[in-house]
Amino acid sequence: MSQSLSSAGVIERDQSVVTPAIYRYTDLAFARSEGIFLYDYEGRRYYDMAAGIATMNVGHCHPRVVQAIADQAKTLIHAASHVGYMLPYVEVLDKVLGLAPPPLREGKGVLVNSGSEAVETAIKLARMVTGKPMVLAFMDSFHGRPMGALALTASTNVYRRHLSSLLVGVEHVPYPYCYRCPFGHGSHTPDECCGHWRNFIQMTMDKLVHPDDLAAVVVEPIAGEGGYIVPPDNFLPELRAFCDRTGALLICDEVQTGLGRTGKWYASEHWNVVPDIVALGKAIGGGLPLGAVIARAELMDKWWPAAHGTTFGGNPVACRAGLASLQVTQDEHLLENATRVGDHIQARFKQAQSGLPIIGQVRGKGLMVAVDLVNREGNPITVDQVKKIIKKLGAAGVVMTKCGQSALRLAPALVITQEQADAATDIILQVLNEVSPEV
Repeated sequence: MSQSLSSAGVIERDQSVVTPAIYRYTDLAFARSEGIFLYDYEGRRYYDMAAGIATMNVGHCHPRVVQAIADQAKTLIHAASHVGYMLPYVEVLDKVLGLAPPPLREGKGVLVNSGSEAVETAIKLARMVTGKPMVLAFMDSFHGRPMGALALTASTNVYRRHLSSLLVGVEHVPYPYCYRCPFGHGSHTPDECCGHWRNFIQMTMDKLVHPDDLAAVVVEPIAGEGGYIVPPDNFLPELRAFCDRTGALLICDEVQTGLGRTGKWYASEHWNVVPDIVALGKAIGGGLPLGAVIARAELMDKWWPAAHGTTFGGNPVACRAGLASLQVTQDEHLLENATRVGDHIQARFKQAQSGLPIIGQVRGKGLMVAVDLVNREGNPITVDQVKKIIKKLGAAGVVMTKCGQSALRLAPALVITQEQADAATDIILQVLNEVSPEV
């Protein structure tokens, strides 16, 4: 590492040219990475429990991904999908479709640059092919920050501050968050769900949205940014039935949950639900910018030439990185590892609960785990408090982010071993022990 570069120096330069709109969870500057580890400019090693915010599924700089990027960069870096045909574009769509359940498996898709763009593309597709204007979304959801996706996002008012005139035609209903029931029924598990979310949807349709105008219902199978909220088992199946009754399309935002994160290729598979349209991002690019929308073939075929497009979407280098990452996920049985290690992480934190009252609820599926933090009264700690804890964790050697108001978000690479997970968990529990008296 060059002696002329230091973490402090990089941070100082950043602050002189980068807008403060880009919030940093840690006070760290990263120089390199390998596997599940990040390294700063002084050579200090950190357990990366964020994985680029649930992106680096096969870990940092996996040799097969690096080789795929290098090989493609020597051959064709960019030509644009509108100019001509490129094999990597075809192959990555063929791969993600092949991993989906039927009839999506026989569907078609389009590649874009990110998860947010995929969500906006999915909404556009639904409105164009149905000819209907309205979309139903959920509180506690996160679908992106651009103005269209932001109209659906409802995880915090921070993203909407001083903004109006977002995409019109969006109505929100409560996501079933049983631990902190939006209907005031106290702390319950999904097995004890009051079911009032169902009544709220019906009331919204009776009072605000005529079924003839409803193009789609957009939902995260597990609410990500909103808190890694795992819904009751009847939630997605009933949404599927609702869409079938009304003629609306079911859009699953699998940007964070998709492609192995939860121990399934698609999180909706946990409930045997097949959406009409799926938005993908994050892990699909193997660490490079890529997003996708896949849908039933008859929907995609209703789009006319030039109805949609993008200059860089489906860039061949990103496609090759994504293909290599997906193949590694299969070859190294990472879905099974995500389930096994994710269950172990949850068990560790649940075991620690009795001696650590700061731990409220532990929840998740696969390597999508939330540890909710509470004060002495059992209420959520403040956002500022959880952010301070995350910075303290960074200084102690573990990098992570938050989700919801007060939850630690554990979303490491799917290659993480149980031993590595234990080492990171030990550090987290030590820090929680230290801060617990303060909250």
